[in-house]
Amino acid sequence: MPVSCQNEAVAQLDSHRAGERGVMTTHSLQQLYEDPATPLISGSPRARLQAQMLLDVTADAHRPLRAVDVGCGEGTWTAMAADFVAKAGVDLTVIGLDWSIAALDQARGRGLEVVRSSVEHPGLPLRSRSVDVIIISEVIEHLVDTDTVLSEARRALVPGGSLLLSTPNLAAWYNRGLLMFGIQPMFTEVSLQGIYGRPGHEVVGHLRVFTRRALEALLEAHGFLDVTITGAPYHDVPRPLRPLDRLLCKTPSLSSILLASAHAP
Repeated sequence: MPVSCQNEAVAQLDSHRAGERGVMTTHSLQQLYEDPATPLISGSPRARLQAQMLLDVTADAHRPLRAVDVGCGEGTWTAMAADFVAKAGVDLTVIGLDWSIAALDQARGRGLEVVRSSVEHPGLPLRSRSVDVIIISEVIEHLVDTDTVLSEARRALVPGGSLLLSTPNLAAWYNRGLLMFGIQPMFTEVSLQGIYGRPGHEVVGHLRVFTRRALEALLEAHGFLDVTITGAPYHDVPRPLRPLDRLLCKTPSLSSILLASAHAP
């Protein structure tokens, strides 16, 4: 076989294998998120702080607003945030998007309006410039394609609309200590079948883990303005260390959870 034909055949095979890997990865992740044993709820300290952030960006509105919670899970935080903002007198409709049927059933049971949707290809099921606030809470670390969801969020936001995002911090204060001793950092996973090389036992499908600097740079690269990063504590920190975790949240680069707020141009 001529070299050119061999190269073409190898390229086709590599492309086919890459396609298979993509399908297998997507299928495996979808199976993980449909598994009843996979945790669907993140910690309440982060949720309360993010609910306050939602109120901060909507409190001065003089018209009805629309927010979309991308990856709403079983809806506990979404319902809490909607109630929190409503009690402050803000006219805000919150819609939840998620892939997991089991999670959406629970969210619907909490009285939420929900839509089943992937957050990656072919994009969010939202009209351009139709949403005032997009919330991406504890989701971006689960995505293969982080760029698509941010591009889609910017597309769907009205000019000046707000993006609220939260994600675990790769450079959390305890992760820095773990790495010094050659231990896999918290929030990172090397398998969908088990936890290896670090404390903990729950597999949740984290694929991308951010530092404060990386998250800020990524949001700015996608055209978001006024990017602000704050910190939140992690609910699974051992009880004796929780006061220290709360204290270090005042330094976002060391905090357990990163909370980002930004605006569309």
